[in-house]
Amino acid sequence: MASNAAATSAKAFAKKLNIGKVSPTTTTFLLCDIQERFRPLMYNSETVISTARYLTSIAKELSIPVVGTQQYTKVFGPIVSDCFADGEEGLKKASIFEKKKFSMITEEVHEFLESSDDMRARSSFVLFGVESHVCVQQTCLDLLEMGKDVHVIVDGVSSQQPYDRKISLERMSSAGAFLTTAQSLAFMLMHSADHPNFKAVSKLTVNHMKLPNEFND
Repeated sequence: MASNAAATSAKAFAKKLNIGKVSPTTTTFLLCDIQERFRPLMYNSETVISTARYLTSIAKELSIPVVGTQQYTKVFGPIVSDCFADGEEGLKKASIFEKKKFSMITEEVHEFLESSDDMRARSSFVLFGVESHVCVQQTCLDLLEMGKDVHVIVDGVSSQQPYDRKISLERMSSAGAFLTTAQSLAFMLMHSADHPNFKAVSKLTVNHMKLPNEFND
């Protein structure tokens, strides 16, 4: 009896503190504008792309929806297919929206996020892409304003200038976003080694760790 009361109290306290735990059934991944034209321009772009590929692979294993946007595709091109382990096929399976607004939360994206009971139940958003100080930051602030939990993947966001990236991460954190890494998020989503997809996600993690992480330099 006392243990149940303690657990209930702990949950209420955690909710009040908004500590940012995540679960696959209440999470959506947001892939922001990782497009062909930006690939040679972004600071540490290959790490951002490999991190995106790792995250979209985790999303596939854990049945988490991936929503992507393309900023003015006519000029900046499509999303880089390397963001998905299965390339163009993976890109086709994701929900991709065209935009000119800097934030990902366009009218069309907002409608999609409200389009079903399943999507409406997803109050945590994992955000990665470019540019950190423009589209990523404005997406983050819009979601926070909507009362959502936002988890910014620090090894999955970048800008053309490192200083813009640095300041935007500070800005998003101070506004209430949770800064985390792709690997930390992956294991938080599973909670335990007993998770049925633990071996598959662990294999993805080992393979991802073999790749260079330019943010470690």
